[in-house]
Amino acid sequence: MTAKPSVISIQVGRPRQVSWRRRIFRTAIQKSPVSGPVAVQRLNLAGDEQADLSVHGGPDKAVYLFPSEHYDYWSSTLERYDLPWGSFGENLTTIGIDDRQLAVGDRLQIGSAVFEIRQPRTPCYKLAFQFDRPDIIKAFARSGRTGVYLSVRREGVIQAGEEIFLHPTNSPRITIAQLLQLLREPTVDLDLVRRAIECEALPEPWKISLRERFSEAMIH
Repeated sequence: MTAKPSVISIQVGRPRQVSWRRRIFRTAIQKSPVSGPVAVQRLNLAGDEQADLSVHGGPDKAVYLFPSEHYDYWSSTLERYDLPWGSFGENLTTIGIDDRQLAVGDRLQIGSAVFEIRQPRTPCYKLAFQFDRPDIIKAFARSGRTGVYLSVRREGVIQAGEEIFLHPTNSPRITIAQLLQLLREPTVDLDLVRRAIECEALPEPWKISLRERFSEAMIH
């Protein structure tokens, strides 16, 4: 029996300074679970912050969702069988949601809050720091098991255990799996690129990158 889509754990964290491989930096990837009601604000969950707002956070990356179903894959891949929820820096650990089939612009209602799917995660060195595995950065995108960033469409209150209600977008569907395909594949699916660029909910940095790729493909 398929589990009802729901949130099984909520994590928040504040930036702290760390040292890794002769590099000193601030990161909030290490998050801790919280119990009880959590306020959802426009740019994050209450008690959560991002360390570098130039690449993390903001309205297009306010909250990070990661399916619990991916943990088996990553535990096996990383040979780490002791991973607690929140190990990937996610705010929401879910069950019954396949992020790869979600489309940009789909909305998720949890408690009194409403979120919108915006983009897959493309990790930086801080994920490598988290697992002390530099090779995880490329492996993460190739796997397709990246989780998704959400914007907050309606502020509210959520808590672990609450059901997730999916409201599909009315726009043409560009799934998270298709976006990751555009990153991975050496050949360019021009029709898919066009559709993605026309997707209203896709953040502008993605569109800029896709326009550049589209132009290069047209030249060649």
